[in-house]
Amino acid sequence: MIMKQMNSVVKLFGFTILLMTIVSCAEDFSSVGSDIIGDPNFEFDLYENASIKAYSRRAYPVQTNNLPVYQLGIYNDPVFGRSEASILTQVTMNETNPTFGENPEIEKVILDIPYFSTAQGTGDDATYALDSIFGQAPFNLSVYESNYYLRDFDPASGFEEPQKYFSNQGPVFQNFLGQLLFEEAEFIPSNGAVILNPDTDDEERLAPRFRVELGLEAINFFKEKILDQEGTDVLLNNTNFKNHLRGLYFIAEATENEGNLSLLDLTEASIEIIYTKDDQSTGGTSGLIPQDPSMEDDRVEDTFTLSFNGITVNTIENNIPSELESALNNPNQNGEENLYLKGGTGTITIIELFGEDLNNNSVSDELEDLREKKWLINEANITLNVNKSLVNGSPSEPERIFLYDLNNNTVLIDYQLDNITPANNLVNFKTNHLGRLQRDASGNGESYRIRVTNHISNLINKDSTNVKLGLVVSQNVNIRTSQSLQNEIPPGIEYAPTNSVISPEGTVLYGTNSSSPDKSIKLNIYYTEINN
Repeated sequence: MIMKQMNSVVKLFGFTILLMTIVSCAEDFSSVGSDIIGDPNFEFDLYENASIKAYSRRAYPVQTNNLPVYQLGIYNDPVFGRSEASILTQVTMNETNPTFGENPEIEKVILDIPYFSTAQGTGDDATYALDSIFGQAPFNLSVYESNYYLRDFDPASGFEEPQKYFSNQGPVFQNFLGQLLFEEAEFIPSNGAVILNPDTDDEERLAPRFRVELGLEAINFFKEKILDQEGTDVLLNNTNFKNHLRGLYFIAEATENEGNLSLLDLTEASIEIIYTKDDQSTGGTSGLIPQDPSMEDDRVEDTFTLSFNGITVNTIENNIPSELESALNNPNQNGEENLYLKGGTGTITIIELFGEDLNNNSVSDELEDLREKKWLINEANITLNVNKSLVNGSPSEPERIFLYDLNNNTVLIDYQLDNITPANNLVNFKTNHLGRLQRDASGNGESYRIRVTNHISNLINKDSTNVKLGLVVSQNVNIRTSQSLQNEIPPGIEYAPTNSVISPEGTVLYGTNSSSPDKSIKLNIYYTEINN
């Protein structure tokens, strides 16, 4: 019995040493295949000739309601042209069936939309750095009443499925514009704190935001639409109200070719209707209790708030160069020289691994050969190099790209197993799998490396299906939902990742048929071969 236990310990110790060796190789794959002293029955090597086909497709129009954030402004890209992003949104009452008191009068109407920002310092000395703002040139901003009714459900489905709205519906919405409520020429977001009630005991500092007091036209508009409707059915609930006041349309127009674009979380936005009414605690000027003449001006202030919690739609007009659009609509599916990645109403790159299935058994011939070798996969990664002759390099280059299972519209197993970084550290989230942009000494983009070790291991050793892969620009790799495309695009693509739709950025990567072969997309597989 003791001898059997000792043998088990020896076997366990030997297995542990082997496992440590394999893990060490996986962690430092650059040394795999060299300076290894070990069992002669094991061979460590690199397979770098995997067949890859990659090309890009135009993904437009795309569904743009039910997004986590929305684009507003102008974004100009030297490769993909200028994008103009506007927002149509419903507003809802925070309090339904409201009462406004005696003799209500609107004093001011304030539109408030926070920016994404990071505080630097504390207290009154704090400054802010804006986040998710692209570009620094101005654009013209206007806000209109919209008379277009945004339905919750699609009548084509018998009102059983939610209504989808798409990025190309701007011209339709423009036909339903109502009253102009606000306009500002040469609009640029400010990174300054907003001070409320300055120099009083109620002074308050707010993080940077688009906060503006609307003019007399807006005051009269909201008086007619809301205060004058007290007690009527249109204020009874938000279903009625959204048909009464159907929405607001924020329209961005370029002043020149450049501009700026913001990502906005409209769930944090509001319209504050600040009004005064008779002070009923003293009877007020119209109370039933006779008042002293000196009390005739007694008024109290109140606020009625509207939120942006209804349907919101991004309309995005992308003036992509016609030659590039033609190439994206008719790509060489055997592989292109360049891969075009563009967020918003942009592109999806399709990647196919391991070549053709010439014997028609539903498995590529190259993958069949690899399966027979029964390799232990230590590491596998896809390397994509930035084409710096087309991308001039700037801080606006996308920091992250997103690889996913295109057939099933889901993440890869490597995404699920990458739990190293917390989700609240978005720029570094899942970087073990989806590596960040590697930059050169001048700050320009060089390459991305995407680790697909478990995906490749499952293909070779577990007979997993060799699905097509999708590659897109990502604004937030933590977002795993998708948006419908208005029309299916080859090869059978019906959805675009939400994390790409909310990003304005773009880049160009070397493809499979690059004129610079050393820069071409590559799949490197580091493996251990066990000799029987």
